[in-house]
Amino acid sequence: MVNKNFNLQFCSADIIRREQELSLKQTLAYLKEHSRFYQRMFQQNGIDISKISTLEGLRQIPVTTKDDLQKFNHDFLCVPREDVFDYVTTSGTLGDPVTFCLTRSDIDRLAYNEQLSFSTVGCGRGDILQLMTTIDRRFMAGLAYFLGARDLNCGVVRVGNGIPEFQWDTIHRIHPTFCVVVPSFLIKLVQYAKAHDIDISKCSLKRAICIGEALRTPAPDFALSTLGQQIAKAWPSLELFSTYASTEMQTSFTECPYHCGGHLPPELIIVEFLDDNNQPVPDDRPGEVTITTLGVEGMPLLRFKTGDICYHYTTPCRCGRQTMRLSSVLGRKKQMIKYKGTTLYPSAFYNILDGISGIKNYIVEAYTNELGTDSITVHVGSDRTDAEFLKSIKDIFRSKIRVAPDIVFESAEAITKKQFPPMNRKPILFNDLRKCDKIDANI
Repeated sequence: MVNKNFNLQFCSADIIRREQELSLKQTLAYLKEHSRFYQRMFQQNGIDISKISTLEGLRQIPVTTKDDLQKFNHDFLCVPREDVFDYVTTSGTLGDPVTFCLTRSDIDRLAYNEQLSFSTVGCGRGDILQLMTTIDRRFMAGLAYFLGARDLNCGVVRVGNGIPEFQWDTIHRIHPTFCVVVPSFLIKLVQYAKAHDIDISKCSLKRAICIGEALRTPAPDFALSTLGQQIAKAWPSLELFSTYASTEMQTSFTECPYHCGGHLPPELIIVEFLDDNNQPVPDDRPGEVTITTLGVEGMPLLRFKTGDICYHYTTPCRCGRQTMRLSSVLGRKKQMIKYKGTTLYPSAFYNILDGISGIKNYIVEAYTNELGTDSITVHVGSDRTDAEFLKSIKDIFRSKIRVAPDIVFESAEAITKKQFPPMNRKPILFNDLRKCDKIDANI
């Protein structure tokens, strides 16, 4: 069971370390007793968990990968089936979805996590949450948002995703003060408001907790991305907060009002940042986010490599929290593209495409060409398809990242259908069709 301590994030680094190391010992003992997967790992690698008492001691243990979760999914379950309260699945961004089983204790932990998250952005009793994400479809986060707002004594209105007309009707009727939303959907809300003479400056919404899409660049400036700039310009009275989370970690990292990275909740998770050789990277280098969950009962994870590449920051924040902070996700390790001598992640394409006037939507596609190297085609939804527009798009790419992908024009309606296939919880912006040992990726 998680040690709920709202004040831990404001304690000294020494106290935070001490509490994390105590929780780590408890987690290792729990895994040795209950997890078939980790029992096997400890035995095969001759690991004596009684000798691991520090955060650095974790490095004696092999990492866990997404392949492990997919191949041995049921071996991670630490409780009898009759003790499972809720079943969820990952989104399948980097392969087949994985099932996660949560106990009642895990549901309480989720609620506590979101209570921390919402309080970090400044929400509390008297605020009203408009939930603009699904709460069903085996989606863990929707339920977590609802329970976290409840435990923070906020009001909640469960609208779900999409349908701008219904969102604005809810805003006018109930006057919510903050929302949880995929940030690109805010652009659609602005467009609907303009088309229907809605004055967004008088809107009750003051904060948007944004999920699923990067909004800021790394340090030192933590500037808004192109998407973030568009939203801020169109809706200046709405403050945007970035978050980072995943089903596997059952934890979220949320910005405070100083907007300088997502704060780690130290009682819920231990995070390492590793290179390709599973060695820690220094603060000034990006690394793969590798997590050890604390207080998870159903399916805890030990040194799990998420595939997400981030920077991390250890200096204290002006808000008073002493915890580590994470940048927005730079990209996913298996989505790295080597294109004409340049190493890129899909997010670099998104940031450029979001800023080009005339582009309504898009999908970036990577594939292996006849030479066996990476190639890129961007399918662009636009009313313009002339040669001048094509040249201007390529010129912008060359000025930003030195290389230009192939561009294919399609109708915006056709792109929308590709972005939102049945059963998907997230819009597809990237298709990985390369012939290699990468897992097909849709994000």
